[in-house]
Amino acid sequence: MNRIDALFSRLKGEGRKALMPFITAGDPDLATTAALITAMVKHGAHMVEVGIPYSDPIADGPVIAASYHRALTSGVRLSHIFETLRTLRAETYDGPVSVAPIVTMCSYAIIHRTGPESYLDKAAESGVDGLIVPDLPVEEAEALSKLATARNLSLIQLVTPTTPRERILKIARSTTGFIYYVSVEGITGERKAFPPELARDVAWLREQTHLPICIGFGISTPEHIRTLAPLADGLIVGSALVRRLGEPDVRPKAMVDGIAKFVGELARALD
Repeated sequence: MNRIDALFSRLKGEGRKALMPFITAGDPDLATTAALITAMVKHGAHMVEVGIPYSDPIADGPVIAASYHRALTSGVRLSHIFETLRTLRAETYDGPVSVAPIVTMCSYAIIHRTGPESYLDKAAESGVDGLIVPDLPVEEAEALSKLATARNLSLIQLVTPTTPRERILKIARSTTGFIYYVSVEGITGERKAFPPELARDVAWLREQTHLPICIGFGISTPEHIRTLAPLADGLIVGSALVRRLGEPDVRPKAMVDGIAKFVGELARALD
């Protein structure tokens, strides 16, 4: 069983929800990325979304776009990222990180340039469990989905507040792992509030699919976690973490400790 499916099966049995932090690979460097994954899992993260930096972000706001820029400027490349994840899996084979799913968020442009089979082979060999490809239309996802399934990888697709319901059903039928429900219109970034129709729309989606539903975009505080946890099977926190990675003059050890502490606060709010 894929680690993602195993995680949601276990959490459902325990009556709990998943916390999935997002960080950008290589920001500020790959050693810190590996340390962050380990520290976040130890402090309550159930799985981790790793952003593969690229120069033309699509749905990402200024915080994550700046993070991509920092990573690319430092020279991080896809091969370095996969090697870091492969090493991390090897070094943590008997600890909590060994069972925590890792999902990459990646532009299809990178997958196409690498070659879909080559990208998926390298992802699977590196201990990745799933991929989110925000610029891959559902109409063109079938081929990549088949290749991913053959490698025991999930292809997680996004639903937004403006996605027509007929299209949502099509996405739900072709998604594996979980459905990523985008909470707000627009790009990523911290928000003070969420649309009042969010609860209604997620409840409707839950009636259409057996897949877990994870809500992302805008979630940045323990109060957000407490508010949204009853709606979803998992919550994704990105910009609030990535913003901390961009704070100037903070040593990597202090950065990792600070983010781990914040993830611990979010995890306690979830439980």
